[in-house]
Amino acid sequence: MEDMTGPIRQDRLFTLKALENPTRLFHRIRAETPVTWVPELNAYLVTRHADIVAGLKDRRLANANMSQGLRRLSPAEQDELLPLRASIDMWMGHTNTADHVRFQQLLKRYFTRPTVDALRPRVRELTHELLDAVAPQGRMDVVKDLAFPLPANVIAEMLGMPIRDRELLQAWSRDILTVFKIANLPQLRRCQRSILEMQDYLRPLLAERRQRPREDVLSTFATAEKDGLVTEDEIVANCVLLLFAGHETTAHLIANGLLLLFQNPEQLDLLKEKPELTPSAVEEMLRCDGPGGGVVRMTTEPVVIGDVPIAAHQTVYLAMVAGNRDPEVFDEPDRFDITRTPNRHTAFGMGASYCLGAALARMETDECFRILLERFPDLRPVDATPDWHADSPFQHHLNTLRVTLTARR
Repeated sequence: MEDMTGPIRQDRLFTLKALENPTRLFHRIRAETPVTWVPELNAYLVTRHADIVAGLKDRRLANANMSQGLRRLSPAEQDELLPLRASIDMWMGHTNTADHVRFQQLLKRYFTRPTVDALRPRVRELTHELLDAVAPQGRMDVVKDLAFPLPANVIAEMLGMPIRDRELLQAWSRDILTVFKIANLPQLRRCQRSILEMQDYLRPLLAERRQRPREDVLSTFATAEKDGLVTEDEIVANCVLLLFAGHETTAHLIANGLLLLFQNPEQLDLLKEKPELTPSAVEEMLRCDGPGGGVVRMTTEPVVIGDVPIAAHQTVYLAMVAGNRDPEVFDEPDRFDITRTPNRHTAFGMGASYCLGAALARMETDECFRILLERFPDLRPVDATPDWHADSPFQHHLNTLRVTLTARR
């Protein structure tokens, strides 16, 4: 690897100090060496907003299949995890461009704005049901009681899962998250087990949709399978991906977003006074602490990012968590401002890799906050210190977010 000189050369991203305050670290990296080599990742790190946008649009930066990270394991461990790799290799976004487009075309009808807006009444019902369940106690854990079950129920209905089985979805999702992190072998084993369990669970549901189609994603896949556009293995593998993309990310957006409001009480007061600002508030939550902390790309040929030449077959981390606080693009980038406009964040990616479920995540979060703050305007956090878990400098999530509830009189 060519020498990467400069003051940032010896920095590490996974120190305790970095994990506790990645924002400060990324500000320094962006100012000193906006495209740098990170030995811990065996990859280049890109931190400027303009370079990230260019990278997201550059077809020479291909999607990096998550299964490539398994190559660091021993041959015996790789063999043990072959079923995991086989499933990941079929995920939309981890395939070649033609297959990626094929799956996007199949699923577009479920993730257009009109279709998503048609789900609003059901999302409102589910939100009220979850809040009704905790209101008598006068408190709840937002993570466990609202942020996770709401999107889980929505995606479960889209997949056609019976209500009685939806807690399974949340358990599987927690294990599947492992593949998006730097995980150890026991974690990867649990991830593989959950993926295989979910795929086995989905096969009988798919068989039923072949005989009796409904208005759900599995029925759409069943029709496409009949037309020879997709295989059964591809269907169940991509339903696993939809589980994570449609559940885990929205859950973190809701929880992290509420904490941002607690940490900025003047913005919380403004949102309660003007609920019409909720869509703008959701965009600012996405920018400041959204689920899209970074994406991984692989160079297919030599490229230049910023002023740094990068050879073919190199891994590149596009750190959206850094780019979304770039002072060249965002005034006072560390200020949480629910009226911010324009807000050109990249939390959902861009171009061909733009998140298919972006409209769904925005709608669910919008409805959740409108109802939550309308019903409980005096919502308050119980704990003075947030219960964070840092997966990496690119992503952290709340283990719990306990709040007190006082209903509007």
